[in-house]
Amino acid sequence: MKLPSLVVLIALLIVLPFVNPSKTLSNQILIWGLFAISYNLLLGYTGLLSFGHAMFFGLGSYATGHYLIHLDNGLWGGLLAGVLCGTVGAIAIGWFGLRRRGVYFAMLTLAFGQMLYFLGFKLDFITGGDDGLQGVPTPSLVIPGIKEISLVSIQHPYNFYFFCLALVIVVLLAKELLVRSPFGKGLQAIRESEERSLALGYDTMSVQWLAFVLSGALAGLAGAMNTLYLGFVPLDSLALATSGTVLIMTILGGKGLLIGPFVGAGLFLGLQDLLSAYTDSWQLVVGAIFVIVVIVLPSGIAGGLSDYASSFFSRKPAAEKPS
Repeated sequence: MKLPSLVVLIALLIVLPFVNPSKTLSNQILIWGLFAISYNLLLGYTGLLSFGHAMFFGLGSYATGHYLIHLDNGLWGGLLAGVLCGTVGAIAIGWFGLRRRGVYFAMLTLAFGQMLYFLGFKLDFITGGDDGLQGVPTPSLVIPGIKEISLVSIQHPYNFYFFCLALVIVVLLAKELLVRSPFGKGLQAIRESEERSLALGYDTMSVQWLAFVLSGALAGLAGAMNTLYLGFVPLDSLALATSGTVLIMTILGGKGLLIGPFVGAGLFLGLQDLLSAYTDSWQLVVGAIFVIVVIVLPSGIAGGLSDYASSFFSRKPAAEKPS
């Protein structure tokens, strides 16, 4: 993606809460869009399919919740706790999971994810069990020498949204620099052909492990932001359904694309918000749309629209016939 695409994406995210009547939906799009960015780094750029990415989202959520409840009510410390916990979890699980490739890697991530969900359900004295971790305070953003800004999302939805947007913009810029770097080019080379990359001298295990760890760190950050937004940590943060949701968002929007995670998150959450008001079977409609997109637009909605626009503007006008 070129720089104008990044500028357009940021501009759209800036105006989103003003054109979207639901401030709740706008905040969710930011948080889940960030989660999808982390998954896109893994699937779209590295070619690794994970069925347990909710592990790192949930670890980040619980780490932030416990930090804010038991240690300190500091905003940056809470966010850092979520990132660190997601990172440590990804280091450990990636070391084991990347011993295998393809469907075996996917099944290992699924197994680890289910194990962690089971532990979260049983260790209710840590996680709150099925009721979740309750009573997480939302700290304020303190700007030294200027003011203290409340981030309670219900009372100040714009404050919370633009704080999250600032973090998302930093992540987008860092991610673009990463994928354009030699490391990012190496990731994409491994995605296309691991055997050829090995022949070129890449340490594919180490490169994929580092990508997995970075993805886990971003997922932990998304989980931390979700805890700040909700004021509690639901057990579903670790659930298989959460991993499936971020996978659907990534593919719907277009894996390996800058704007894809937010297109996918916006479409999925928008359909959920709209359809759930009329029927409890909204998943059936979303599933049908997902099947259609995969068949008709294998590069996702953003990818399909980009391909169409490129082909439309690259058409040369037909030469006029001599009279």
